[in-house]
Amino acid sequence: MLLGLFSIFCSFCKKSHCASWMLLISFLLDMAVKTITRHLNLCSKSGAELNDFAVFTTFGLAPALLLGVDGPLNGFLAIIYVLAASFRLCFYSTAGISFTYKGLPCPYASCVLASTSLLTKGNTFILSCMTSLMILFMMDQSYYPHDEILESENWKKIVYLGGVIMLLLSPLSLTAFYCLIWSLSYIFFPDALWGKTACPMQQPLKN
Repeated sequence: MLLGLFSIFCSFCKKSHCASWMLLISFLLDMAVKTITRHLNLCSKSGAELNDFAVFTTFGLAPALLLGVDGPLNGFLAIIYVLAASFRLCFYSTAGISFTYKGLPCPYASCVLASTSLLTKGNTFILSCMTSLMILFMMDQSYYPHDEILESENWKKIVYLGGVIMLLLSPLSLTAFYCLIWSLSYIFFPDALWGKTACPMQQPLKN
């Protein structure tokens, strides 16, 4: 959540480059924190509520501010994105299939927007198009597999490790491209690459 708040601060200071990097780091850290939490059995009602707030702040509000609020169109689109993220967290995450998410998980939408912002140097038109697309995916009623990457097949762990290594060692634009391809593969090939949809009548996890 702290990185999300820093990203919001950077956006207000007109430093979209820094704001985007905060979101990419948050995307990777979120997966690690969720894995540690599950292994140490640290889940609780208050913890789940705090997690929802952290997800909304970091992957709902902060990415929307990458658009900026200089013009009415960008401001309106940012508001719609925030509403879509909050709507998805409040309603779509309680609708009945185990080990899946209903609607695109907010961290992946955030990763796409942050990567796009970095690769296009904050091009408003392209960013607006991608934001509109992410809104549609988040509001869509399709199911996406639960992304326990660090507790799954070895190749998925390698994908995650590759993201961490590239973040630390590779050129920044290459890291953004890697994260963009990673996220888009999850969006467009959720079952083929990242898992199979589970049987209905169980409750999905939030994200």
